[in-house]
Amino acid sequence: MFKRKIYDHLREWKDNSKGASAIMIEGARRVGKSTLAEEFAKAEYDDYILIDFSIANKALMDNFDNIGNIETFYRNLFVLTGKALKKRNGVIIFDEVQFFPKARQAIKHLVHDGRFDFIETGSLISIKKNVKDILIPSEEDNIKMYPMDFEEFLWATGNNAVIDAIRDAFENRRPLGDAIHRKILNEFRVYMAVGGMPQAVEAYVSGKNYKQIDGVKKGILRLYMNDLKKHDSDDGDRAEDVFSSIPSQLMNHNSIFRYSSIDEKARSRNLMNSIEFLNESMIVNNCVNVSAPEIAFELYSDPTKFKMFMGDTGLLVTQILNNGGDVDKMYRSLIIDDLGINLGMIFENMVAQMLRVSGHELYFHEFEYTPEGNTSSKKYEVDFLTVRGRRIVPIEVKSSGYKNHKSFDYFKEKYKLKMNERYIIYTKDLSFDEGVLFIPIYMTTCL
Repeated sequence: MFKRKIYDHLREWKDNSKGASAIMIEGARRVGKSTLAEEFAKAEYDDYILIDFSIANKALMDNFDNIGNIETFYRNLFVLTGKALKKRNGVIIFDEVQFFPKARQAIKHLVHDGRFDFIETGSLISIKKNVKDILIPSEEDNIKMYPMDFEEFLWATGNNAVIDAIRDAFENRRPLGDAIHRKILNEFRVYMAVGGMPQAVEAYVSGKNYKQIDGVKKGILRLYMNDLKKHDSDDGDRAEDVFSSIPSQLMNHNSIFRYSSIDEKARSRNLMNSIEFLNESMIVNNCVNVSAPEIAFELYSDPTKFKMFMGDTGLLVTQILNNGGDVDKMYRSLIIDDLGINLGMIFENMVAQMLRVSGHELYFHEFEYTPEGNTSSKKYEVDFLTVRGRRIVPIEVKSSGYKNHKSFDYFKEKYKLKMNERYIIYTKDLSFDEGVLFIPIYMTTCL
């Protein structure tokens, strides 16, 4: 069990709820939901019962027909699981609850009964078909779980000092110095290559080589592909094709999703169900175009024009490097920036992941502008937009130390925006120049 920040959120829920609500941990498969729920139950309660609905037997599921008679339900549950809990000292975990939505609906009655706490975990739980026939309980709090972030990765490797140094440098707007910066950037490149899926991190921490780590990630990707194949078979969608296209989509100029790459005749209306399914599954992060840079981004968003990033950058690295070469050598080349490919899409994917984990929704903006002295307009783009203090904060990503910020300048001139902060994320140490704060990519966690 690696230290995860979400653990503290679960403790807050337990202390504040005091049995008045259940908690739903939602996230992609293999991000560590089940492990977290069980470790929390072991540490914070006298005892617990775990029901994994991906393997639960018929008798356990049939028992939910007795939910109208709580005494009968609990009597049967204790007999079937071979474990009895004491009132207010135990927790019941509904693991992989998406496989049995009836259990999720039962939360309303079980919480009202009040004798135990309830933790649910689920993947793809918000998909309409999984909940169309049930009443979603209002007694259910929700928390999203993502792959391990850079700080959690450092914790796993036994490094507890780096993040404090990063935050101090960011908050005080002062560079770390070349030696410290290079050391942290190297650690970050390892994290970027390995990714944040706990199984891959465990393989790295236990001393596995990069080929073995890549094998772990390939197993996770196969799991995702099997899920998507089943979804497509059941619903007639093309989620598998969309997901498989992510590396090539990100290699496109400006990375905007091209429907024609799936099918020459494909249009947004043909693929939106698949795209929505992938986004809700949390195995991807969609960054949506806004037609105007107003602080209420959602009012100006165009869901048909977007960039699709992998939810875990380590999985994207596995997709990109899956060409039959010397995998261990390629990983080492990636980490020392000697791979010989454009790392722009990997860096941009990493920034999208870090912003999403930090709680930001993902938006970008395309605009046309005619620079002074030119007779025709050109198209420019701001990679990411967020809001701080009711002012728009533009963010641009560069996979090198390149410091040009023409798009920032034109963006400001075109819209006459008042902006407290503008960030360019790049590979060098922190610096401030012409109203732009240049931060190394590992400082994205501070935004």
